[in-house]
Amino acid sequence: MQFDTSSPIWVQLVGEFSRRIVTGEWAAGEKMPGVRELAADLGVNPNTAQRALAELERLELCRSERATGRFVTHDDARIDEVRADLATDAADEFVRRVRGLRMAHDQARALLDKRWDSHEHHTTDIPDGGGA
Repeated sequence: MQFDTSSPIWVQLVGEFSRRIVTGEWAAGEKMPGVRELAADLGVNPNTAQRALAELERLELCRSERATGRFVTHDDARIDEVRADLATDAADEFVRRVRGLRMAHDQARALLDKRWDSHEHHTTDIPDGGGA
């Protein structure tokens, strides 16, 4: 993972860990990697990884069990809320960027539809909600 200077590393880790949860890389109810393992894998200080994991607990995406570790929440509704938040952020960024390019709404929609179809093979297990 590459870090940028626009926000603290622990905040970027919260985003990365949230992404791992909503995509199922860390499945609901599954034991999460330990602080030291995450820190070593990502090349960060264990205190930084710990801070990000504490924030995930505050966000109710995981829970700690004394002497056994951290576990991803079983709350599918909470995971769906975070997924929607991450998707909203991505959509807002897309809109900001294409507006900055002075692209018309219809052109942006056509571009998104075209790109969506070209990435279909990556998301065959995700049903098309069609609504948003």
